[in-house]
Amino acid sequence: MRTTSRLPPAAADQQGAALVVGLVLLLVLTILAVSGVAMSTLELRMVGNQQQQERAFQAAEVAIEDALTNPMLSTNTVEEHPLTAVPNATDDHYEYRVEYTGESPVGPGLTGYSVGTGLTAYHFRADAIGTASGGAESRHVQGFYIIGPGGS
Repeated sequence: MRTTSRLPPAAADQQGAALVVGLVLLLVLTILAVSGVAMSTLELRMVGNQQQQERAFQAAEVAIEDALTNPMLSTNTVEEHPLTAVPNATDDHYEYRVEYTGESPVGPGLTGYSVGTGLTAYHFRADAIGTASGGAESRHVQGFYIIGPGGS
């Protein structure tokens, strides 16, 4: 005896609908996953660029500190410091240039502190460049002066 199974009339109208709905949901999930990976990759590159820029900034700051502690300041020549590796970060480098920009008499504000009279402020400018291993570069300019005996 042979029996044939027949689908009820309501099920016959829905043949393959579950497959189509499942495939559409799978496609939506795939698109969300791919866009999530693309966004994560972009954010990772942005963070890497920010880190390189921060390293270059810090290298330029080291250059400014080095320039300010340089004992070889001159009012006649420009001090050019060659490319140097940053201590504890050998992939990062800095260089700087210090030049004399002028002088001015020390105002009366300092004379009340027993420093005497006839002093001059010798003004300098330090231009520093810091570079990180990834190619980021940061430029800093710092002005400073040194008080010394009366000038010209």
